[in-house]
Amino acid sequence: MKGTLMAVTLALAIFFTSTSALALCVSDPEANLRSGPGTKYEKTWQVFKYMPFKRLSKKGLWYKVRDVDGDTHWIYGKLVTSKYKCAVVSNDRANVRTAPGTKSKQTEFSPVLRYYAFKVLKIQGEWVHVEDQDGDRGWIFRKLLWIP
Repeated sequence: MKGTLMAVTLALAIFFTSTSALALCVSDPEANLRSGPGTKYEKTWQVFKYMPFKRLSKKGLWYKVRDVDGDTHWIYGKLVTSKYKCAVVSNDRANVRTAPGTKSKQTEFSPVLRYYAFKVLKIQGEWVHVEDQDGDRGWIFRKLLWIP
């Protein structure tokens, strides 16, 4: 019984560690996504700092990633990090509030449109405290974001 419990605990630890390691964030001000692992491949999308991706595989210095829409691309490994979590607006638009809750005022930069990316600072219940590439902060309802 004791051995089985330890094995289950170890398996869960490995699962959660590997799952969180699948999330990548763009760490440069901008990055080109490509159709294959190299600069000779076609650009498929240009993204900006804090855009999140789910890492699918690696080839050399390139990662194959999945985006918020489920599309796959390749990105150069030095342009991304897994040191922090990121989120992107997955709805057409999202209100950014000064505190968690719909009764809180909207920030000056609210609303934001689909594909606007953020660094996740904190998740508090159904609300996510975020920061954009300009350092502006606010709270967004969790269901309006994609966080891999």
